[in-house]
Amino acid sequence: MTATTGIQLVSRPEGTPTPDNFQAITTDLPALGPGEVRVANEFISVDPYMRGRMRAGKSYIPPFELGETMTGGAVGRVVESTSDALKAGDAVVHSLGWRDVAQGPAKQFSKLPETSLPLSVFLGAAGMTGLTAYAGLLRVAGVKENDVVFISGAAGAVGSVAGQIARLLGAGKVIGSAGTAAKVRRLTEDFGYDAAFNYKDAPVREQLRDAAPDGIDVYFDNVGGDHLEAALDRFNVGGRAALCGAVSQYNATSPVPGPSNLSLMVGKRLNMTGFLVGDHSDLQQEFQEQMIGWLRSGEIVAGETVVDGITNSVSAFLDMMNGANTGKMLVRV
Repeated sequence: MTATTGIQLVSRPEGTPTPDNFQAITTDLPALGPGEVRVANEFISVDPYMRGRMRAGKSYIPPFELGETMTGGAVGRVVESTSDALKAGDAVVHSLGWRDVAQGPAKQFSKLPETSLPLSVFLGAAGMTGLTAYAGLLRVAGVKENDVVFISGAAGAVGSVAGQIARLLGAGKVIGSAGTAAKVRRLTEDFGYDAAFNYKDAPVREQLRDAAPDGIDVYFDNVGGDHLEAALDRFNVGGRAALCGAVSQYNATSPVPGPSNLSLMVGKRLNMTGFLVGDHSDLQQEFQEQMIGWLRSGEIVAGETVVDGITNSVSAFLDMMNGANTGKMLVRV
């Protein structure tokens, strides 16, 4: 009999999550039913949006249930199948992460294209992370030739890809913020940013003014708070913002004030749009083909931070929420 080890949420965090909110549990899997597959996960994804799923209540995605193995992105290979759609050895991506072995109807698993790229990229640059950056820049913000683009949280999973995509879409200048000197160096040396700054060194408004003396045209927001206020200050007339996340506020226990300078939207005729990657799934095939080509050619570098072992998934998630990762945070099962 095959067993699976998974991570469950056992209590809902108040403020910053702690290891006590989770538990690892090992259970036996039943025999496969008709049309089912069993997958040995190789990598699982831990992402900021999962913090929201740890709260009870209605949101754009259902909350994690207490005492049940959590879910999220994962890639692996089929080890057993009773389905004609997938066979043993096929590489797949799916949403039954937070466990080492996943099992279910074959329709819950998507076969990945044959490629020499590592499977991990289909959780990062060539997966939901990359599609988020691509859709946000191309469709939501409408990046145009010679735009000055500012990306907050630029060394994270989405940000590290977004800067590179912006450059390939023809941006005239790409500026990023990050939280350590080492991350700032990687933005300019590895991820194609023209300028970058450590938001802890001085007020973001001051540093963005210095980095973009002629203003910005596009803001890709992963952080919110003082970064969004700084972007509002520096926007040129007709600026566009793609609001992807606000990680600075995810652990807040009371309402967070909005930008103090929101009135600038009127005079500058700004457009700020919040978006979810799931609303742009029609771009998936176009994006994946484009991204695989960029990765193969070296035009895009896939940044990753990898933690080993399914039982270290919680520490990987907590470290990611504290900014310990550069690029995509992954757990290698």
